[in-house]
Amino acid sequence: MRIISAAEVERALDYRSLVEALRNAFRSGAIAPPRHHHTIARGGDPEATLLLMPAWSDGAAGPRNIGVKIVTVYPDNPARDLPTVMGAYLLLDGRSGEPAALIDGPSLTARRTAAASALAAGYLARADAERLLVIGTGKLVPYLIEAHASIRPICNVLVWGRDRAKAERIAAKLDRRDFRVAATDDLASAAAGAHIISCATTTRTPLLLGAWLTPGVHVDLVGAFRPDMREADDATMTRARIFVDTRAGALHEAGDIVQAIAGGAMTANDIAGDLFDLCRGERDGRRFYDQITLFKSVGASIEDLAAAQLAALRV
Repeated sequence: MRIISAAEVERALDYRSLVEALRNAFRSGAIAPPRHHHTIARGGDPEATLLLMPAWSDGAAGPRNIGVKIVTVYPDNPARDLPTVMGAYLLLDGRSGEPAALIDGPSLTARRTAAASALAAGYLARADAERLLVIGTGKLVPYLIEAHASIRPICNVLVWGRDRAKAERIAAKLDRRDFRVAATDDLASAAAGAHIISCATTTRTPLLLGAWLTPGVHVDLVGAFRPDMREADDATMTRARIFVDTRAGALHEAGDIVQAIAGGAMTANDIAGDLFDLCRGERDGRRFYDQITLFKSVGASIEDLAAAQLAALRV
């Protein structure tokens, strides 16, 4: 069994190739049972989460590969200078069940999550989108910036976070002459001027308000992976044409969707489609230039399988 390190994952999974691998995966489909979601009590510390995400490719000859990701989510890890999300991915031979590769989980998760947002933005964001606002200062932020810039002509990026120092460090690391990245304190103005807004937080109180959105913006909600978390308010959801990564995941786990439905701001029928629909051409994405679009992801095991197979092929 091969061990594929974080550095090898980073080198193997360039965004253009990974986005196409995800597109092909959603077109062809896979067996992806609901992920096991367990809450871990930690005494006086914030609750942690254990996720088990299996998937296998489907075909007349049987699966090429079987994979399962084991993930932990510790919300207070950034205070320890550790990633919030950690884990590992086990890729198995679909013919024999033999372990084929053990892959670094955080790097695989970060890159496939950002690539899924880029895949959706390719259908939903305006083709001339140049200004990106990222809300959050976690490990995923640089990945999201790079992924969105790989499919749209992004050249101006603003980063907002509760911790201004973290936002400034991210901006300083990524800023260059032809690709400007800066921190901002004015979230409302930054949102009003953005072409794409990407949120990657674990907040339980909405940070993005629909009143701030301007016509034509695309909203990318990556955090809030539990029903009790939420990044955008009801007004955001009612103003946008909404897509999700998978309907099952969104309706059970995506706080932005679950809470908006519970509060009467939307119904399940207001979800225009998912990545299967978009990639197969069964639903139109952006219908007109000034339309507000929104993509909500909670993560899908089909994405991990596609990313793991590509990494194993290239390393």
